[in-house]
Amino acid sequence: MSIVVTGATGALGRLVIDELLASGVPASGIAAVVRNKEKAAGLAERGVELRVADYSAPETLAGAFRAGDRVLLISGSEVGQRVAQHAAVVAAAKDAGVAQLAYTGILGGPEADFRLADEHKATEQLILDSGLPYTFLRNGWYTENYTAHLEPVLAHGAVVSNAGEGRVASAARADYAAAAAAVLTGEGHLGRTYELSGDVAWSFAEYAAEVARATGKEIAYQAVAPEVHLGILTGAGIPAPFAEILVDVDLAIGRGRLAGTSGELSRLIGRPTTPISETIAAAVA
Repeated sequence: MSIVVTGATGALGRLVIDELLASGVPASGIAAVVRNKEKAAGLAERGVELRVADYSAPETLAGAFRAGDRVLLISGSEVGQRVAQHAAVVAAAKDAGVAQLAYTGILGGPEADFRLADEHKATEQLILDSGLPYTFLRNGWYTENYTAHLEPVLAHGAVVSNAGEGRVASAARADYAAAAAAVLTGEGHLGRTYELSGDVAWSFAEYAAEVARATGKEIAYQAVAPEVHLGILTGAGIPAPFAEILVDVDLAIGRGRLAGTSGELSRLIGRPTTPISETIAAAVA
């Protein structure tokens, strides 16, 4: 039996493996499912087993899992293709007879009424229909979703959103990785659904003020209409279909869909979630 992390060379996957190793799981008990073996060379050097497979090539998934494995399915990044990709992983996991399939979905699950949630909801249903022992990790927003794009904020002196006064209960990506490691190594998580979010919900005005404090620059929050925001995003080179999804997410934030602070994330990881000030400071540094 191994603990298997799919998408293991991605930002979240690498952090999950770091957490597993730090918690005392031997490298020989961890398997990383990756598309590119060369990209995963660092994991292999640490003693982690590499299993090469691709969500989009179902035939490659046949050897990705073993009976009794505990598997973390990290959702794919290709919006519009994820249901088919995830269905292939679920089928392979069922054929192998895995002991647990944990899935990184989206905060709110069936109640999430924005387009980005659709594929996550469909995947959860696929897993339920499969009969596999499951754990749903409904992740809220990563603070890094915003701090990874500080350059235009600093260049224009503004945080732009069509979320109005909506709030976001984000947490650091490492917090969500620690939660995934906890459910993969602990007991009592089968058949459980966790609504995971940061301890504190912040507004975009507060986020702008924190960026200003960290950089010493004047940063304002500029609330704009959805169509204006769409024009800004497409003008910056973001493809229109994805820009529309981002605008739709901001509308959901305005409705309070990403503001929930259930406390489940901090309880799972045994500590408070990372404040946005720390993630912003790290990004600035």
